[in-house]
Amino acid sequence: MPSGEGSETQMSIDHERVRENIRQAETEDLLDRLTVYQAGMEPEALGIIEAELLARGVTDAQIRNHEERRAGEVLWQEPGLAYRCSLCERPAVTRGWVWQRILRGLLPLFPRPAYLCAVHRRR
Repeated sequence: MPSGEGSETQMSIDHERVRENIRQAETEDLLDRLTVYQAGMEPEALGIIEAELLARGVTDAQIRNHEERRAGEVLWQEPGLAYRCSLCERPAVTRGWVWQRILRGLLPLFPRPAYLCAVHRRR
């Protein structure tokens, strides 16, 4: 296998696609991306998220408050990277059980362990 130029794959982000995704996201989601998911994000994307939050009127103090609140409630894979809920994209706050289902969710087969966010924990 030849080595040389082009043998290593470099990842680059599509800035316009990232900007559009960020523009369409809810503020709470952006705050989570900037704080509890930051270790899994590209530095350039974090800068775009921060700029969008500031354009929406979110202050640095509000960002810090969100980070501090989340730090005490989410389950961490590693610093800066929270587990995601098994049923949505929110940060997980607990482990629990959900039913593995078939036939478009109609027939429960067996319970399985899952990470759950605050919304799904209550169901």
